[in-house]
Amino acid sequence: MDSGLRRNDIVVRRAMFKSLVFLVLLVTPTLAAEWTYTDGAGKPVTLPEPPTRIIAHINAAAALIPLGITPSGVFLDGPPSVDRAMEGLDLTGVAIVGRGWYELDAEAILALDPDLIITEYWPREGFYGGAVGDAGITAQIESIAPIVGPAQGKSILTMLDDFAALAESLGADPEAPSLLADKAAFAAARARFQAAVAAHPGLTVMAASPGATGLSIAAPSEFAELSDFAAWGLDIVTPVTDADSSYQTLSWENANLYPADIILLDDRWGTRTAETLAGQPLASRLPAVAAGQIGDWPAGWIRSYRVYAEQLDELTDLIERSDAGLVD
Repeated sequence: MDSGLRRNDIVVRRAMFKSLVFLVLLVTPTLAAEWTYTDGAGKPVTLPEPPTRIIAHINAAAALIPLGITPSGVFLDGPPSVDRAMEGLDLTGVAIVGRGWYELDAEAILALDPDLIITEYWPREGFYGGAVGDAGITAQIESIAPIVGPAQGKSILTMLDDFAALAESLGADPEAPSLLADKAAFAAARARFQAAVAAHPGLTVMAASPGATGLSIAAPSEFAELSDFAAWGLDIVTPVTDADSSYQTLSWENANLYPADIILLDDRWGTRTAETLAGQPLASRLPAVAAGQIGDWPAGWIRSYRVYAEQLDELTDLIERSDAGLVD
């Protein structure tokens, strides 16, 4: 055979082979990459592909939805009417599979056929938060789908970063215009907050939860949002905490041990704490109560830049109108 013809034949065969390979690639489904995530407990989870059917604790949902990840179902810490983390969330089409600690609807969970359960890991307590925070329930739920969660940290910003990394692994766009707008709003709110704190030197703040028999004063280092406020210049009362507690609880007779210009009341269950304070006659001995310098402490439920901006703006409003000279 003529060498030129032979070379042409080889060229044609190679071209046919390349075309065949290209056609095979077109009709062969792309194999999904494994999804691996190591959570706040240090637990690695590997699934054959990124999970799409997710059930989330409401705090996790409050973090994930603004990032573009909407779960199929959520479980709450209490009635929807008072669970602050639900505020502003679009839960259209999202099933509620639990309405309180240790209250999960196993049939509803099975019907959703989840790939993954997302909550938060609490390092101090050593368990996952919400209705799965019991060893027996954890084992039962993990027989359906693995449980994971970022750790509750010392800063809300750290938790937002951890949720953002998780959301991106699930397909979220870190440059989504709505997210960038929320970040810009937060940056502006933080700058305003820091300016207000600087303009009110000597202002002292207490974060507390009132009860029928006394006042529980929070240690700022034990709560992520309070740690942030302190890092940004706010002078927050630091109590001597009770054993194995994040608070020091004082009787109402001794509640003025730590005088403060402003008192922030735990608002995670709506107006209940404010009503408790108003109903306690001895509370009027506190300078901040007498002056009406009372505000909300968004305890443990801020999980997005937008909500953080809103809460900072409310606190800044209170700081700007408060007298910093109530206590020495």
